[in-house]
Amino acid sequence: MDFVNLPLLAAAALVFVSVLAGLFSARIGFSFLLVFLIAGVLAGVDGIGGWHFDDARISFWVGNVALAVILLDGGLRTAYATFRTGLRPAAVLATVGVVICAGITAAAGVLLVGLDWGTALLLGAIVGSTDAAAVFALLTRSGVTLNERVAATLEIESGVNDPMAVYLTLVFISLLASPPGAAAAWAGMATAFAQQFGWGTAAGVASGFAVAELLKRVAARDAGGGILALLVGAAGLSVFAATGWLGGSGFLAVYLFGLIVGNRASAEVAPTLAAMDGYAWLAQAGMFLLLGLLVTPSTMVASLLPGLGVALVLMFVARPVAVWLCLLPFHFTPRETWFIAWVGLRGAVPIVLALFPLLAGTPQAMVLFNIAFVVVLASLLTQGTTIALVARKLGVALPDPGDERQQRAVFRDFGLDPGTPVAAVCEFYSLPLPPNAAQDADLSLGDWMRAELRRPPVVGDCVRLGPAMLAVRELQDGRITRIGLGLLP
Repeated sequence: MDFVNLPLLAAAALVFVSVLAGLFSARIGFSFLLVFLIAGVLAGVDGIGGWHFDDARISFWVGNVALAVILLDGGLRTAYATFRTGLRPAAVLATVGVVICAGITAAAGVLLVGLDWGTALLLGAIVGSTDAAAVFALLTRSGVTLNERVAATLEIESGVNDPMAVYLTLVFISLLASPPGAAAAWAGMATAFAQQFGWGTAAGVASGFAVAELLKRVAARDAGGGILALLVGAAGLSVFAATGWLGGSGFLAVYLFGLIVGNRASAEVAPTLAAMDGYAWLAQAGMFLLLGLLVTPSTMVASLLPGLGVALVLMFVARPVAVWLCLLPFHFTPRETWFIAWVGLRGAVPIVLALFPLLAGTPQAMVLFNIAFVVVLASLLTQGTTIALVARKLGVALPDPGDERQQRAVFRDFGLDPGTPVAAVCEFYSLPLPPNAAQDADLSLGDWMRAELRRPPVVGDCVRLGPAMLAVRELQDGRITRIGLGLLP
């Protein structure tokens, strides 16, 4: 039985030590996922474990399954209201934003790594998308509560931008393998795009409605949360695999599947969330450990400095440019935009995508893999460990309910009814009357704030009125139900 016991002992001990180290490191803001990745490297051929592992196919398979589980869990926890709040900006970031990031990063690949433009564009596609595992995990464990608009945009973007990254990666691999100027390769790009997003959306939505109705019937037969979690997980993985088999994006399908099931059968899904959280963490741990094992640090020395250069360009140039351009029509505040630009976390997705060229035999595939790994390390070390700090510095974190001083700083001193006419408030506090309120004496404070914000309001939104600041204190079904007013110094 040694062929069972020894590998099982090694794998279980590695996970146990990694989780234990992660629990301690999380207290000082060190990324849990980074601990798993480093543990895999230390257990590998150049580390203290000395285990030789170079099976890219197994790593690719495990990485895809793990990402499917993580996206399913994220979709199950996303409410429709949150999805509607962040859908439009997240959709633009997940498509146009990925393309912009890939293009600027490709220029860094040409200048800093010495790649030709075709290979550099492939590198940009590999590292161009944010990572769902990293975003979901690190936002949850950051210790801060973000306003709904920012949190929804980041989570939905990370959940739906993988299809674009996969599409671009496959396109550039195909173009590199085709003769120069081959018309067939370019003609196939539009077909592949339609297949990826069309089949992904159709399969995710249709299966989501079907399984939601099934859950309502099955749950009434006293099925426990654990068995229902197994049913939902198996259904989600089936949707992921079937969609990929049809040529669609399994990542998009499984996220939409989770979103619809989680909202259409919310009462039945609620008991499964604890088990699904365990599945997601197991998937993350296994994926990052295995990807760490696949890395050979001794072969990465030559790629270290160029990789750091690409990472810096991605974090401080490509991501901010993409975010500012994509969010410009949605009236985010500058502080919110800078925060979203900073939380462009790279995690397992770039490493998994970097396995595509290895499996396809693309020239310089190992260079791309090493640079992608350096980019992920740099992102988790810098962006992943400073989320809470940056959120507080930029003022996008909502205050702790028990912190009265911070509550008053954000939500202001005096509570007002949003149905109060603006003219009455201005008269009472000796504030300047806005032009639209002068024309409409019955204009309510809530309606005036919505018009000034020029976007759906969220708790914490502020609007200035002369020497006063008005803040959204409470919302119900998208309507402002309580407003705070504070006089500025």
